[in-house]
Amino acid sequence: MKKLSWITIGILSTLFGLYPMIYFLIDRQFGLLASKSAELLSNTIWNIAFYSHITLGGLALLIGWLQFNRELRKKKIKLHRTIGRAYVLSVLVSGICGLYIAWHATGGIISVLGFLTLGLIWLGTTIFGFEAIKKGNIESHEKLMIFSYAACFAAVTLRIWLPLLTILIGEFTSAYRIVAWLCWVPNIIVAYFIVRKKPATNLI
Repeated sequence: MKKLSWITIGILSTLFGLYPMIYFLIDRQFGLLASKSAELLSNTIWNIAFYSHITLGGLALLIGWLQFNRELRKKKIKLHRTIGRAYVLSVLVSGICGLYIAWHATGGIISVLGFLTLGLIWLGTTIFGFEAIKKGNIESHEKLMIFSYAACFAAVTLRIWLPLLTILIGEFTSAYRIVAWLCWVPNIIVAYFIVRKKPATNLI
C-alpha cells in the first residue's frame, strides 16, 4: 500500500512537474494567465517571478518525490544529496518568486493570504529541514521535508481541485479563492498524521 501510494504520487508529480512547459508553448490566454489583466501580463518583474516560480517549482515537484525512497536514501546517498540540494535551491527561488506573485493572486485578499501562507510554509520547512541535516539531525530533517513536499504537492492538488470547483460553483474567481487554501491545508494535515504515526525513516 505504501509503495502504491508512492508510485501514485510519483506519477502525479511527474505529470504536473512537466505541466509548466505548456505555458511556454501556447498563447498567454491559457490557464491562470487568462485571469490576469493585460497590465500585469506586461509587467517584466511579474513575468520573471511567474516563470521562475512555475519552472523551478515544477522541477522541485518532479524530483522531490524520489527523496522518500528508502533505497535511494540508504544505498545511493550521494545521489540523494545531489537531488536534495537541487530541490532546496529550486524551492528557495520558486518560493521567493511565489511570495511576490501571491500579492497579485486572482480573487483578492483571500487568495493572497492563502498563497502567501503556503509560500511561507514551503520556504520555512525546506530551510529548517536543510539546516537540520547540516546539524546531523536526520529525524527532524526527514519530518520537515515531508511537510515541505506536502506544500510542494499543492501544485498537483490545486490543478485537481480548481476545475472541479469551477464546474461545481460555476465561477472561476470564487473557486480560486477556495483553492488558495484547499490546495495545501489538507496536504499539511496528511503530512502531520504521517509524521506523527511513524518515524520518517519507515515511510517508504
